[in-house]
Amino acid sequence: MVWFETVLVALTALSGLIWLFDKLLLAKRRKAAAGVLEEPKEPILVDYAKAFFPVLALVLGLRSFVAEPFRIPSSSMMPTLLTGDFILVNKFAFGLRWPITNKKFIDIGSPKRGDVVVFHPPHHPKEDWIKRVIGLPGDKIGYHDNKVTINGKVLPYRSEGVYLGTGEGSRETGSTKFTEGLPGRPHFVLEWENVSGEGDWTVPAGHYFMMGDNRDNSEDGRFWPTHFLPEENLRGKAFLVWMNFDRSADHVVDVSRIGTRIH
Repeated sequence: MVWFETVLVALTALSGLIWLFDKLLLAKRRKAAAGVLEEPKEPILVDYAKAFFPVLALVLGLRSFVAEPFRIPSSSMMPTLLTGDFILVNKFAFGLRWPITNKKFIDIGSPKRGDVVVFHPPHHPKEDWIKRVIGLPGDKIGYHDNKVTINGKVLPYRSEGVYLGTGEGSRETGSTKFTEGLPGRPHFVLEWENVSGEGDWTVPAGHYFMMGDNRDNSEDGRFWPTHFLPEENLRGKAFLVWMNFDRSADHVVDVSRIGTRIH
């Protein structure tokens, strides 16, 4: 959604400049040219700028520094997130960043293992993707036989039975749902019997290793050309589902998803 952010910044700046230019220069000229009892008429462009600038500035500030809405377009984070989920992302969890450039100007915190984050993938820098942080800087990550290894220790797995999907997620029906014992952040994952994306990776400084919870349907760090996510590509931490809209489901709007915390 870089294009939307760019348009929002441009409109905010333009309306603000029109308002400021009028206040400092044009308004005084109109007042001087008007009669003593005549109220100077404000140009319609200035009127619109004064009306929209505060609203645009508020929206830009909230989206850039507080929380930004995103829509989940794929099934790569099932069963944690479903296709059609609309989520909120905490924009200050990993530091305050300028809009458009995404350059951090105030350092607040760093991702923790298990966080679900939105980011710009290094090979598609204009897109917004969402995955889970599996590897931190310096970690040795392995993925073999559908199991994650972190610094030589295989994560524990507990089968939760066969997964039954709904709507667009029905294609994952028949996969096995597991609880993956990520330290401090156990969560559900989906797996089929086939094994894909095996390998071993050492996370370099200033980078993270990302994986989707839907292990056999996720284009994540296992398959990226560089394998790792640079810190500067982080956008924020996903924390809440505020709406679900899936035209393929029996109930287009799944109200049970509203208010779901993202873990």
